[in-house]
Amino acid sequence: MRMKEAQFELIKQQLRKLTSIPGGFYQKKFEGIDIEAIQSQEDFERLPFSWKGDLREAYPLGLQAVPDSEIVRIHSSSGTTGTPVIIPYTRRDIEDWAIMFKRCYETAGLTPLDRVQITPGYGLWTAGIGFQTGAELLGCMVIPMGPGNTDKQLRMMQDLKATVLCATSSYALLLAEEIAKRGITDQIHLKKGIIGSERWGEKMRKRIAAELGVQLYDIYGLTEVYGPGIGMSCDYECGMHYWNDYIYCEIVDPKTGEIVPDGEIGELVITTLRKEGAPLIRYRTHDLTRFLSGDCPCGLSYPRIDTLIGRTDDMIKVKGVNIFPSQIDELLGTVEGASSEYQVMIDHLGGRDILTLFVETNPGVDKGELERGIKFRFKEKIGISIACKPVEIGDLPRSEKKSTRIFDNRY
Repeated sequence: MRMKEAQFELIKQQLRKLTSIPGGFYQKKFEGIDIEAIQSQEDFERLPFSWKGDLREAYPLGLQAVPDSEIVRIHSSSGTTGTPVIIPYTRRDIEDWAIMFKRCYETAGLTPLDRVQITPGYGLWTAGIGFQTGAELLGCMVIPMGPGNTDKQLRMMQDLKATVLCATSSYALLLAEEIAKRGITDQIHLKKGIIGSERWGEKMRKRIAAELGVQLYDIYGLTEVYGPGIGMSCDYECGMHYWNDYIYCEIVDPKTGEIVPDGEIGELVITTLRKEGAPLIRYRTHDLTRFLSGDCPCGLSYPRIDTLIGRTDDMIKVKGVNIFPSQIDELLGTVEGASSEYQVMIDHLGGRDILTLFVETNPGVDKGELERGIKFRFKEKIGISIACKPVEIGDLPRSEKKSTRIFDNRY
């Protein structure tokens, strides 16, 4: 993907500013590099990457690139896997984020007449408040529920006639199942679902869309780069448009760091073009995707990346074979009778690895036949023998946030 002249000029401005901050994160990161010698996209692509480890080392406010007087808000990653990443925002950062989020809603066809029920979390996490400010900027009625309390969620959804649900795919599925269980489908007015925060398979997408009776849209983002709202799928479900006047994207080989040809899968790398509080240069997201070429049928001129297939740090190695959750999603999507929900347990017993795949099954399915079919396809498509345990729909746990699907008990 070629860099536009306007993007290059914004990047040069960022580089000059960031390397002039005494003791600043990027002044140290780019020590010994002549910023003025960067005169082309190829020069820029020789700059070192930044990654989450850098950001953790900068805890709490080492990334801050403006005076304290200009910081109006703090957000943070969950910190569940180590030191949290703290991201400071200026007033302009907040406004820019809302503008991008408004574009996401407009891409999904929302208008000020929509009523948007927001179930992702509020607080230090970026999700809830990001969904809210974008909807308010568009002029929608916002129902800021946050996660949990499913009884109240469904009551508000019915009484306030919400037309749009914002949720993780896991919680959207939980709500869809509860609506069906309670027999209140005819009292639900949802038309669209905007789903983010976790990767989800095609089978799960179809279940949620069918059970809620909605059109679904993927929204993309990460705490380090504003939050959700930097990319969005459209009605045609052919990848996600990203706002290239605010972020510059590259896709690199996860092992070598070299740029991959357009259309090939690699790791998404993001540079912020306008961010003030905590700009990022060549930030490795760990998300795996590819650029999609050609014009989108929706008419938007913004470029597209494909729906995420997984993360570089999601990969598990069993019996010498690298396995991504997306491969399991794809495999189960071809198995008639298998539902969308599964869990993987990996153990090391008797000197060898054992992978057990628990799969929820549709009503009336012959579980023995399904088990044999899944084991055969797993060996054929992924390359290892597994144990398979078909279970009833609802037997596997549901989550109000993100679902954990893989449990590695070997370590």
